Amino acid sequence: MGLFDKKYCDVCGEKIGLFGNRKLEDGNLCKECASKLSYWFDDRRNSTVDEIRAQLDYRSANLEKVKNFNVTRSFGRNTKLLLDEDKGLFTVARTGKLLDENPDILEYAQVTGCDLAIDEDRDEEMRELEDGKEVSYNPPRYTWRYNFTMTIQVNHPYFDDMHFNLNSGSLELQPDYRNAFAARSFDPRKQPQYLEYVKMGEEIKAAFTAIRTEQREAVAAANAPKVAVVCTACGATTMPDANGCCEYCGTPVKR
Repeated sequence: MGLFDKKYCDVCGEKIGLFGNRKLEDGNLCKECASKLSYWFDDRRNSTVDEIRAQLDYRSANLEKVKNFNVTRSFGRNTKLLLDEDKGLFTVARTGKLLDENPDILEYAQVTGCDLAIDEDRDEEMRELEDGKEVSYNPPRYTWRYNFTMTIQVNHPYFDDMHFNLNSGSLELQPDYRNAFAARSFDPRKQPQYLEYVKMGEEIKAAFTAIRTEQREAVAAANAPKVAVVCTACGATTMPDANGCCEYCGTPVKR
């Protein structure tokens, strides 16, 4: 088959336009079908046609979850971590149009870790002499740029982690060099904008830490052997039900 021979998508059957082919392990994929795959999925070339079809089925079912997703908490700027605390679900959305984007909806129990990485770049500001040569100021002047990246590790069939920036663009910080004292004492890591993103990242980590703790406690409680107790309301010796209530009168009892 020649380079410019007509190709057809092995998933939807449509003809693939010039430069529109996305190679699979055992076939071809059109860019329209590729656009429906999970944003976090990065192993397309090593995937078979059947595996891609299975993922597109999952993505179709995921859209139904998006329709029923109710945001109760939100973190971030442009890209946002959204929680549905009532259902124990979360998602990371890159746009405000959830139905168009179809972001992956995950359960709290799928989270295995959460980290905040802070990337710092420092650039020196130079001054130009009459001959065009650039030299340092005395004392040197700097501009700091920061990016705050969250990584959520997950147990998911199509991806292992979700990376996203809390800030919508690099945070740029520099002192007012017209004020010599302020410039000398300037610490970019103590600036309100910097601390705001650190706080946001720590809140996300704390939220997922609490979620994982609750999940582990729930699993431990479910697996714990039941012990008979005496109901203080009716006096019966009872094995508490799944809700921790007396099996005879329905009154909550201690396990």
